[in-house]
Amino acid sequence: MEWLNEIIAWFKGMVQWVADFAYTPYGVWALGILSFAESSFFPIPPDVLLMALAVMEPELSLWFATVTTVTSVLGGMFGYLIGYKGGRPLMHRWFSKEKVATVEGYYQRYDVWAVGAAGLTPLPYKLFTITAGVFALSFPRFVLASIASRGLRFYAEGFFFWFFGPSIQKWVQEYFGIITVVFLVVLVGGFWLVKHLGKKAVHSENKP
Repeated sequence: MEWLNEIIAWFKGMVQWVADFAYTPYGVWALGILSFAESSFFPIPPDVLLMALAVMEPELSLWFATVTTVTSVLGGMFGYLIGYKGGRPLMHRWFSKEKVATVEGYYQRYDVWAVGAAGLTPLPYKLFTITAGVFALSFPRFVLASIASRGLRFYAEGFFFWFFGPSIQKWVQEYFGIITVVFLVVLVGGFWLVKHLGKKAVHSENKP
């Protein structure tokens, strides 16, 4: 299990690296760039930096949520473009035709609801933005689903810190290490869940 410990250590280092931007003059810029990148290729969700910034300046929490939401949706649109322009050949190179057909069937069944679920939960949003482009879901509905799910998620976090303000600041700073561990578990669990659901879907489709 040494490889698992190495992966966890790498993720933990990345989370800390992201959070440390809150202590620089470029925190909000980093938040926007990270949020954009996470929607298409970067592995660490922007919640880490959003919370770190909100802890330091709770009165600006809703502004941080706005920055995160807007740039995340823009990043999702970029991920959609990646999938739409060149994702299908890569998908057929990495996966069998049966698996691709199975995933496409699920997208046809659930449409942008799959994207909305990923945007609101720990599921890796980038996988859904790119595959939404691969299977050419309706772009306007994709954007609306992204705005709704990402906005609800990030504004909920922002409102939490804005509402509790300085009273929550000391508590978060004291338990930030524990929060980081929980966040890592949720993050890795999201990737595992997508992989598990994908295998289960393919298995069920192949049953006679």
